[in-house]
Amino acid sequence: MPEPIRAARGSTRTAAGWPQEAALRMLMNNLDPEVAERPDDLVVYGGTGRAARDWPSYHALVRTLRTLADDETMLVQSGRPVGVLRTHEWAPRVLIANSNLVGDWATWPEFRRLEQLGLTMYGQMTAGSWIYIGTQGILQGTYETFAAVAAKLARGRTAGNADGDGTGDGSLAGTLTLTAGCGGMGGAQPLAVTMNGGACLIVDVDPERLARRVRTRYLDTVADSLDAALDQVLAAKRGRRPLSVGVVGNAATVFPELLRRGVEIDIVTDQTSAHDPLSYVPDGVELADAAELARSKPAEYTERARAAMAKHVAAMVGFQDGGAEVFDYGNSIRGEAQLGGYDRAFAFPGFVPAYIRPLFSQGRGPFRWAALSGDPADIAATDRAVLDLFPENESLARWIRLAGERVAFQGLPARICWLGHGERDRAGVRFNDMVASGDLRAPIVIGRDHLDAGSVASPYRETEAMADGSDAIADWPLLNALVNTASGASWVSIHHGGGVGIGRSIHAGQVSVADGTPLARQKLERVLANDPATGVLRHIDAGYPEATGTAARNALRVPMAEA
Repeated sequence: MPEPIRAARGSTRTAAGWPQEAALRMLMNNLDPEVAERPDDLVVYGGTGRAARDWPSYHALVRTLRTLADDETMLVQSGRPVGVLRTHEWAPRVLIANSNLVGDWATWPEFRRLEQLGLTMYGQMTAGSWIYIGTQGILQGTYETFAAVAAKLARGRTAGNADGDGTGDGSLAGTLTLTAGCGGMGGAQPLAVTMNGGACLIVDVDPERLARRVRTRYLDTVADSLDAALDQVLAAKRGRRPLSVGVVGNAATVFPELLRRGVEIDIVTDQTSAHDPLSYVPDGVELADAAELARSKPAEYTERARAAMAKHVAAMVGFQDGGAEVFDYGNSIRGEAQLGGYDRAFAFPGFVPAYIRPLFSQGRGPFRWAALSGDPADIAATDRAVLDLFPENESLARWIRLAGERVAFQGLPARICWLGHGERDRAGVRFNDMVASGDLRAPIVIGRDHLDAGSVASPYRETEAMADGSDAIADWPLLNALVNTASGASWVSIHHGGGVGIGRSIHAGQVSVADGTPLARQKLERVLANDPATGVLRHIDAGYPEATGTAARNALRVPMAEA
């Protein structure tokens, strides 16, 4: 078993430049035991999302990053370094492509055949692009989603109140959310719910996942039975108190049981690893036996997993029929349930068309950063800088305050917040100036989730139900990667599959380094303006008026709108 991996801290480099050092530290941070789900297997999150293809590839990546010159670029093909080429100082130091297959071959069986041959790996979104920051990375987007749910419920309460006395307070106080899956992504849901004032019941087959989320303060407690869990969350709902409770169980049996009992649940979603049927544990299969069954009989396992997902989703639809707010949180469970024989699988929407698309039209999305110093004080300083830059944004201020109080760092100290076009570049430049002035102990790495306004084509998630029907057009993430490369990002990636599975998405990522130099400042000005600009342009092209307004406010040139 390899020694545990932990990224270096502080201001001393082992690489030729800070962009190379940053890539090295973030690769290692992805595999820190505090961060990764199965670091011994190089798996970061999402069932099989890896940081490197195998251990020889990992060691070659580390060795190459330490020797990479300031005018060289390393090429990484599905987690394996395959070449170093001479470029220039404005070029990315690393270019990454993960899991990409030609259309007719883009199936799970073909991907797994190639993976078993050692020819590819699943990069998920931020696992294979080395910018995963633990569960916090998805937390703020989840927080924003549940805040939008709260606002929708508040509007409904106000509209239903004949006296119009404003009983809708825009929080989840007095509501109960049911969800499942408490891994690296789903583990964000209980904290996002309680941050919005609600009660949450979360189901997972793996007791260690639930225990880990308690240790890292994403989950309040674990009940020893379903009845005990219900007693706690229903009492919290009646008392309008925030509380999250985990219970060990299989969602394919627990969700239908709760529906049968008529439990008063207001919101239902899910974050199991449903994107990959071999990572979803079917009912009737013990957790201890699941991995071996998936390995030895993948076709049988897939059939059983999809049948279980059909039961799981049928219960979710049942809750919706009873008046609950129900949505898919982007793990492809509806598509898998449909393949499992359930014909109403798409009766409820995905979270992006239901709640998030107006934010995407503003180029708004998950802006994240990590302190290479390893000092939490650097994150506290950047938090203050963000609040100073955007004093009018009350939602942002509330998030930063709550995150500072309640979010435990995993690995390198990091933060995330949703910023839009015209905002991200201002934040990046401020961080760079703080490094230059010595207000921060070491450089800051700035990236984002691949779940962003213009970086992904995913018809079951980010681009579901586009106004012009362009859900499956994959030109946009490719353009996003190209423009980030041209603008000076430190490393750029193009992946296939992400959180929804092989054949269902193409997405791109960028990471930039604020090292305090004038060159970094120029790069940040361009990358952090152009990256979210692709989201605004994508939504203008699809016919969203909010995006047209964003472009006008920020003087973004749109050729088709010019006379």
